[in-house]
Amino acid sequence: MPLFLTQVSYTDQAWQSLLSNPQNRAEALRPVLEQLGGRVVNAWFAFGDYDIVLVSELPDNVSAAALAIAVSAGGACKTVKTTPLMDTSEGLEALRKAAASGYRAPSGTRSANA
Repeated sequence: MPLFLTQVSYTDQAWQSLLSNPQNRAEALRPVLEQLGGRVVNAWFAFGDYDIVLVSELPDNVSAAALAIAVSAGGACKTVKTTPLMDTSEGLEALRKAAASGYRAPSGTRSANA
């Protein structure tokens, strides 16, 4: 089943709620992912641009998009970013297909004045 990386930044209000009532949001998401036909692989708190990082298995892109939409619509997150993940063999297959695709980069560039 495809893997997806979801990165979330909480709003100030969400952090305030979590401070007054700490809870494992990955556990709260578990039934949501199961309803979408998937599962939580693991989740982590993170420093930097995103507060939570979740890796999940979901049947398809539509299910991953549904999760992102539902989480975004909840109002506790200011940013939700979802990235499909490929294992190494899929990445190598993509490299081989790209090499055989016949794509050629543009040979010239236009000046800024053109």
